[in-house]
Amino acid sequence: MPKRGLLIGALAVSALLVVVAANGAGIINNPTAGYLLCIDTKTKVVTHPGTATCPKGTKGLVVGSKGQDGAAGLTGATGLNGQNGRDGLDGKTLWNGTKDPENTWGSPGDMFINSVTKTLFGPKNLDGTWPIGVSLIGPKGDQGLTGLTGATGPQGPSGGSGPAGPAGANGTNATIAITELFVCDGPDAGTVANEKCKIGMTGPGGGIIFFVDYNDIYEGFNYLEAAPEGASEIMDWSNEWNLSIPGASGLASRAVGHGQANTTAIISATPAPTSGAAKFADDYSSPSFNGVVKSDWFLGSIGEMRLMYDNLRFAEGFEGQDYWSSSEFDSDYAWFQIFANGAYTLILKSDGLYVRPVRAF
Repeated sequence: MPKRGLLIGALAVSALLVVVAANGAGIINNPTAGYLLCIDTKTKVVTHPGTATCPKGTKGLVVGSKGQDGAAGLTGATGLNGQNGRDGLDGKTLWNGTKDPENTWGSPGDMFINSVTKTLFGPKNLDGTWPIGVSLIGPKGDQGLTGLTGATGPQGPSGGSGPAGPAGANGTNATIAITELFVCDGPDAGTVANEKCKIGMTGPGGGIIFFVDYNDIYEGFNYLEAAPEGASEIMDWSNEWNLSIPGASGLASRAVGHGQANTTAIISATPAPTSGAAKFADDYSSPSFNGVVKSDWFLGSIGEMRLMYDNLRFAEGFEGQDYWSSSEFDSDYAWFQIFANGAYTLILKSDGLYVRPVRAF
């Protein structure tokens, strides 16, 4: 089959050959420099070999080279505006107020906070109702460790003695008043023999008086005395601490004057008691004082331990301690007195606290 080509006249060839002279030196066979055509000088057939040079017997012609850039055309008219996009979904809102939300407030998916009770409601239901709120306040954390006791401040100067009051009238059929009992002969009794017992003085058991029944409210005793020393180590309430003891629970067990009964109930109800606060107090015997050893000690009720805190919290050896009481709350918890800040509260019977025995006389 003959090669595809173009037969042109002698005149055209002459003109084309002139073009070759003008462009033959450039890079060919690309849109920028042009394309190489080869013309057979005899047959006048034009071929495009796709090479940089023409074969022997032909003349080269470069056509289609890029001319100079024309002038910039006019700017076209502005196109029409496109259609608006679809609206996005409504955002959800967080509301707040000083009371719980009403169903007429807000839209489905909204949230609401009661700023007074710190309760969160939401998201609002599709039927327009609000779900039950959830408190934003977490449970109370465990009680932190008791801080160290600060140093005792300097003692202030003693106040002057006030004038003596007038003598009262003699009573009819009067008995000996509590303030006339002569039982405190400790080193702090003063210069008068058989000094009357007062709060803070050394009692008959060598301990410290922390209550005087001046108004003769309680039967069977007039004074409460704290032991001269307490347990050197912390201990649990009883070795059978998960046992409920009716004789040491309820409001009566917390009252002043009920510590001895509580202690007896704990010892009696506990199978073979071997340890614990009540056992320690019941077994305690104070060191000999004025030639006498006292062994009638017990674990004070929470009311009695409150009096001990009120009157002896600044006494040496009492600062910053946590002491068991004999008052039970239930089978797991009992009351105790905090001497660091005056609070009294509940704690598991299996926890360890200090013990300061009490005696009544």
